[in-house]
Amino acid sequence: MNKLFALLCFITMVGTNSFGQTSSHSFTLSKTEFLLDNKPFQIISGEMHPARIPAEYWRHRIKMAKAMGCNTIAAYIFWNYHESKPGLFDFQTENHNIAQFIRIVQEEGMWLILRPGPYVCAEWEFGGLPSYLLKIPDIKVRCMDPRYIEAVDRYIEALAIQVKDLQITKGGPIVMVQVENEYGSFGNDRRYMKWIQEMWKNNGIEIPFYTADGATPFMLEAGSLPDAAIGLDPAASSADFDQATKANPNVPSFCSELYPGWLTHWGENWQRPDTSALYKDVKWLMDNKKSFNFYVIHGGTNFGYWAGANAFSPTQYQPDVTSYDYDAPINEMGQPTPKYYALRKLLTKYLPAGQKMGVVPDPNPVITIPEIKMNASSSVWANLPVAISSPQPKPMEMFGQKSGFILYRTNLIGHKKGKLRITELHDYATIFIDGKYIGKLDRCKAENTIELPESTSANPQLDILVEGMGRINFAEYMIDRKGITERVSLNGMTLMNWQVFSLPFGENNIKQLKYSTETPTQPGNFFKGEFGLSATGDTYFDVSAWEKGIVWINGHNLGRYWNIGPQKQLYCPASWLIKGKNELVIFDIHQLISKPVTGVRKME
Repeated sequence: MNKLFALLCFITMVGTNSFGQTSSHSFTLSKTEFLLDNKPFQIISGEMHPARIPAEYWRHRIKMAKAMGCNTIAAYIFWNYHESKPGLFDFQTENHNIAQFIRIVQEEGMWLILRPGPYVCAEWEFGGLPSYLLKIPDIKVRCMDPRYIEAVDRYIEALAIQVKDLQITKGGPIVMVQVENEYGSFGNDRRYMKWIQEMWKNNGIEIPFYTADGATPFMLEAGSLPDAAIGLDPAASSADFDQATKANPNVPSFCSELYPGWLTHWGENWQRPDTSALYKDVKWLMDNKKSFNFYVIHGGTNFGYWAGANAFSPTQYQPDVTSYDYDAPINEMGQPTPKYYALRKLLTKYLPAGQKMGVVPDPNPVITIPEIKMNASSSVWANLPVAISSPQPKPMEMFGQKSGFILYRTNLIGHKKGKLRITELHDYATIFIDGKYIGKLDRCKAENTIELPESTSANPQLDILVEGMGRINFAEYMIDRKGITERVSLNGMTLMNWQVFSLPFGENNIKQLKYSTETPTQPGNFFKGEFGLSATGDTYFDVSAWEKGIVWINGHNLGRYWNIGPQKQLYCPASWLIKGKNELVIFDIHQLISKPVTGVRKME
């Protein structure tokens, strides 16, 4: 029997008793292979992100990955998800408990690759970096800017406390730690990369490191480190791995991101790549005994305001949808797909004779919910906070706001009509004169001007309600503040003396809203409906009759919807529903007339 695959089978099949003890193992790098207890080990990893999965479902998703044939879980840690304000960390509540996620991986007999950033990309808000950095006007990220470095130092020290005792050398399941992420696609400060690695070492991380970059010479030169394994995003050919060997012949390389699916932006069709190409790549990697990581095996959901965005030019902006289904083998609800079974069947062929894959876990219950009438409303205009005076508009970060919406108000003096220009708008604005809706501006379409009509008021009131969508998470335009980031002009005249209203629309804000049964007359409204349940289960809320906004269920933010699609249904886990009375709240930027909502079993 091939020793490599005998070991693989053993690692895949063992239970808690083998991993739940305090006995330590070793994981080291040879020039060509990963060594587990000094024996060759092929990593077959499935990536999933604790922040995108309700904690109640962590074990189920990990079991699903194992039953498909994986022996390892890779996990991004999102810095901004854990540090909401400088020095204020949460590693304990709900799905913030990273140590617990790692322990569950170990209990299920699997190893773990830790991907802590500080930058991760991941189609996640600001690539995982905290928005408070953007309050510094001239901040530079992913380099040795001392303001950035001070924050990274604090993050690494805090996270290391959570994970250092879970390393393989301490009896835990963590075998490797990634240094930054795809740095060769962004910058070339090798001193910065080395500094991050040294920071982890200084904080007790003693296991091997790796970097991850595209399989091109310039990316590998800028992004790799001398003593770190080389991850390739992606790689499934001799040519790809040869590039890594040329970059550093003294460390092993692996496919750190193999894509079974792909991301989707608002306004696109769902991305559903050809499975036959994936099947071919996996077969090559298995035949050639190359380690690899499915990115992602299960995507989960960008709940709340956490979805990121892409931009590859100054005028381009592509925000990501709420669902991170990713066309992954395990879908957003945690169900196995045809792709899952095809990969499981393929990986089964490489097991030693007489060995079998584990049983695929049963899916979680799914329910439909009858029509929910949204029969109460509340206007954003009747729930404004205390205004902040500002000579000119400033982005929300300058007011200490992370996400949500922000309202800018001024009175027109001098010019009263004509061409209104917003420089730069981030990201979607509705414009009002004396409470009358004039129109919208959409950064996705590079819209920044609108014609203001004549008003009968002596000094018309101009309101600009701005939605900050996902911050850019990749490449050179990552400094992406939200709101109005420069100025507003009317016929070339800069408008001054603004009142600014911070509207983060967090859970506490939603709880404090006062509702009525009156029909709204001005866009920018909350709608509320109640429904009863005798049993809970996973569901999707169908908001296809609505235009653009946010949905909350029992105070939990399910994420954004937008009628440009492709997503018209929002995933709701059973753990966010309750037996008895449930409350559904929708904030719609445009809609005046309430429409019903239903709970459906799948996403279109």
